Amino acid sequence: MRIRWVVAWFLFFGGLINYLDRAVLSVTAPLISKEFGFTPEQLGWIFSSFFIGYMICCFLGGWAADRFGAKRVMGASMAGWSVFCAMTALTAGFWSLVGYRILFGIGEGPLTSTLSKSVNTWFPRGERATAVGFTSAGQPLGGALAGPLAGWLALTYGWRAAFIGVGIIGLMWTALWLLATTDKPADHPRITQDELAEIAATDQPSVAADDRNAQPLGFYLRQPTVLATAIAFFGFAYVVFFFLTWFPSYLTMAQHLSVKDMSITGSIPWLTGFCGLLAGGFISDALYRRLGNALLARKLVLVTGLGLAAVFVALAGTITSLVGAVSLMALAVLCLFLTGNAYWAILQDTIPPSRVGGVGGFVAMIATSAGVIGPAATGYLVQASGAFTSAFVLAGGIAILGALLVAILVRPIRAPLPVVGMA
Repeated sequence: MRIRWVVAWFLFFGGLINYLDRAVLSVTAPLISKEFGFTPEQLGWIFSSFFIGYMICCFLGGWAADRFGAKRVMGASMAGWSVFCAMTALTAGFWSLVGYRILFGIGEGPLTSTLSKSVNTWFPRGERATAVGFTSAGQPLGGALAGPLAGWLALTYGWRAAFIGVGIIGLMWTALWLLATTDKPADHPRITQDELAEIAATDQPSVAADDRNAQPLGFYLRQPTVLATAIAFFGFAYVVFFFLTWFPSYLTMAQHLSVKDMSITGSIPWLTGFCGLLAGGFISDALYRRLGNALLARKLVLVTGLGLAAVFVALAGTITSLVGAVSLMALAVLCLFLTGNAYWAILQDTIPPSRVGGVGGFVAMIATSAGVIGPAATGYLVQASGAFTSAFVLAGGIAILGALLVAILVRPIRAPLPVVGMA
């Protein structure tokens, strides 16, 4: 196996653990709410508190990955969030749980931008969408495993044991990651010259994506392509975080499932999301090879997938039957995760390698603000209306807006030409 795919497998399992850790609270929320008497509004703020910390460190994590290397930043991030996840078992009430979730979010903040930086460093351009799709596919699989694993731990040993168990898994991954990987391909003791040549191979990147003409970070953060991608990623994240935080509670509150049944049923859409992320990267790179235009290939996947996801999630809120709601949500998550690699692939194709971590961190920060807004807004809507319908429809509306902006605004980024003095 090529060393770059060993790194990709590490990132795959890192993402799996990331979503496993995130989803533990959602799975155990009915038990925690019962113990402490939380209202839907309070539960919404608890869900959102994680994203406050996460948003703070998204941009900082990307900047740090550019400056200090993805290996160290990813290792520190995984170790930090694993410790804070385990510490959630010490929760004594609303405010302590909010505090632990903020710290947990700070630890997880660098994940997406650091993953993007690692792929940019280790993979040639023609494989990057596939690599992003593969490495990110661990995330929905972690969400799928969280239901059965966390549900079993919580029902067998208590909800606190679920947080401790998944925290230990993360620390084990950290030790292996630090031992087996390097920041740069050339530094890896087992890599061959043939693979180094493959990684270095490219197919005429745009001027904007060439480090020789790299502009200051602020130049890229003002570009319509970056801003439209960030807003679309916000729409993607809004639906993901709505599903991640509230769907298990929707199944127990609106569909009246037991915690045991919810932990199994809630895993179904995550499995379709896993398939979507794997397929999305292959589809995007296949379109690129066929069309010869990387940016157009990414846009086609993103606009189509995000648009269909928006329709399905809005319809899911209008269905009263369990089978219908879960089926529509499974389709929504499938289409949604088909686009999961496209946001990062657009950045990979348009941003110079020396700026991709910082720009990726900025885009992730904008997207993560959906996690601050969405769960809290859902809590208010559910408490005010007594139903989830408006929350589903709002999530779909935000996603369709993102798809439209990408269709209209995403274009190649042209760096300004250097000024040549007159003789």
